[in-house]
Amino acid sequence: MAAISYMSSAQIEAPAPSPLQKIEQKVGLTDISIVYSRPSMKGRKIFGGLESYGEIWRTGANENTKISFSTDILIDGNELKKGTYAIYTIPGEETWDIILYTEASNWGVPREWDETKVAAQIRVTPLQMPIPIETFTITLDDLTNNSAIIGFLWENTYVGLPFETPTDAMVSKSIDQVMAGPTAQDFYTAADYYFYTNKDIQIALKWIDKAVAMTTNQPRYWFLRKQALIHAKAGNLQTAIAAAKTSLRYAKLAKNEAYVQMNKASLKEWGAQ
Repeated sequence: MAAISYMSSAQIEAPAPSPLQKIEQKVGLTDISIVYSRPSMKGRKIFGGLESYGEIWRTGANENTKISFSTDILIDGNELKKGTYAIYTIPGEETWDIILYTEASNWGVPREWDETKVAAQIRVTPLQMPIPIETFTITLDDLTNNSAIIGFLWENTYVGLPFETPTDAMVSKSIDQVMAGPTAQDFYTAADYYFYTNKDIQIALKWIDKAVAMTTNQPRYWFLRKQALIHAKAGNLQTAIAAAKTSLRYAKLAKNEAYVQMNKASLKEWGAQ
């Protein structure tokens, strides 16, 4: 009986007919991943045979082929928002249509096709390969700092989809931010860390004062609250009281009762009038 029970619960492992593959590639500063299943020809005619011309193909096997972009990109000069898309194609003898579809959780082609979910549809010209490709393959080729080509290869056909990434804009923005120096939030975060980890309080005081000074046009009561605590810890009770009073005033305007009560408690503790 024990042997029968063991056999009934055992599972036989065998290779998948269309094994799964995941590709990850950074193009400039954009992370791209593609997940798809890879069918093989196995002696069959593929395009114009197994996959009919003019009909939507899941572009792989099993679950949808998915592509993810960590940033917005450009395809055929049009912006495509960052996110995950299903890849569908319509093979043809002269041209192919490549479709990026916002609903990526289907198993194969959706039962009801929804044109409003087509994020991009690009017509490209297929190329003939000099040798047959037995197993369906997707590649990311011709990489530059701001572009690449998604390649689809099977049987004797290659189809390429060029796209561009916003590398120059991202690098330029990063350069501008660094050259402009730390932001008020950067100074606040650094001061907060030094305060709570008992590091040099004088450095924390310098940073929080810079954060508050950079936000005088739009005072932030939580910045002022932290300034009060740091000044008090540094032994500067008069400036701590002044910061707490200002924080209290803006917390009342924001109707943040928690900060109102915290500031009142501190002012009482510090003997403020």
